Amino acid sequence: MPARPSRRPLRGRRPTLGPYLLIAPAVLGMLYLLLYPFGRALLISLQDFRLRELIRGDAEFVGLRNYQTLLSDPRFWDVVRRTFLFMAVNVAAIMILATLVALMIERLGRVGRAVVLSSLVLVWAVPVVAATTVFQWLFHSEFGIVNETLTDLGLDSFEGYTWLADGRAAFAILVALIVWQSVPFAAITLYSALTTVPEELYESARLDGAGAWTLFRSVTFPLVRPLFMLVLSLEVIWTFKAFVQIWVMTRGGPGDATTILPVYAVQTALANQRYDLGSAASMVTVLLMSGVLVLYFRQLFRQEGDQL
Repeated sequence: MPARPSRRPLRGRRPTLGPYLLIAPAVLGMLYLLLYPFGRALLISLQDFRLRELIRGDAEFVGLRNYQTLLSDPRFWDVVRRTFLFMAVNVAAIMILATLVALMIERLGRVGRAVVLSSLVLVWAVPVVAATTVFQWLFHSEFGIVNETLTDLGLDSFEGYTWLADGRAAFAILVALIVWQSVPFAAITLYSALTTVPEELYESARLDGAGAWTLFRSVTFPLVRPLFMLVLSLEVIWTFKAFVQIWVMTRGGPGDATTILPVYAVQTALANQRYDLGSAASMVTVLLMSGVLVLYFRQLFRQEGDQL
C-alpha cells in the first residue's frame, strides 16, 4: 500500500496574513467612510465654522463654546423631548404590530404565509422618498383619498382639511409612515425567530391548560427574547435618527411640531448657516442615542444575569 502523506501538526503552523490582506481593503474603506465624517463633524463642532469659513477654510478653534450655546437654547431641549416622544411612540407601535403580524404569519397556511411575506417584502422594498410622496398625496387637502373618504362618510369638516398644517396631525401621519415602513423588517425577523420554537413545548403547555397569552409569555417570548431585543435596539436607532421622511414631508413643521434632533441639526446648519452648531447638535444626538442603548443593554444584561 502506498504510504500516506505526512500531515503537519496544526499546533506548529503559523497564522498566515493572506485572509487579513484580502479583507483589509474592505475594512479600511468602511473605517474611512464611518470615521472620517464623524471626526470631521466633531472637529467642526469645536470651531467657529460658518459660511465664510466654509468658503475660505480658516476656521477658529473655540472649544466647547458651541455646545454651551446649544445646551443653553430652550428650543433645543424642546426638540430633545419631542425626539424621545417620537422614538417611544414609533418603537412601541412597531414592536407591537410586528409581533402580532409575526404570530399571524406563523398560524397561516402555506399559501397565506407566502402572500403575507411577499407583501411585507414589497412594502419594505419601497424607497423612502417614494413612500413619503405617496403619504403626502394620501393626505392632500384637495386630491387626497383620506379627505375624500371621510367626506363620503358624512364628515364634512374634513373637506379640504390640511393635515400637514396641524401639528398633531402631521406628527401622527409621520408616525404612521415610519411604522408602515418599519414593521415589515421587524415582522419578518420575529417570524424567523418563531420558527425556531419547538412545537413540543407548545403541546406540553397546552396539556397543562395554558391559553394563548400564557403560551406567548411563558414559552414563546423567553425563547425569542434575544432576537426581539436586537430588533428593538435597531428600531430605537432607526427612529431616533429619522430624517428623510420628516424633511420631505414637513421639513420639521408646522412650527416645530415635527422637528426632532436630526432635523434640528440640518435646520441649524443650512437655514442659519451655523455649521458649527449643526455639527454640535449631531454630536449630542450621537451621545444621547448611545446613552439610551448603553442603559438598555445594561438593563438587559442585568436581567439575563439574574435569570442565570
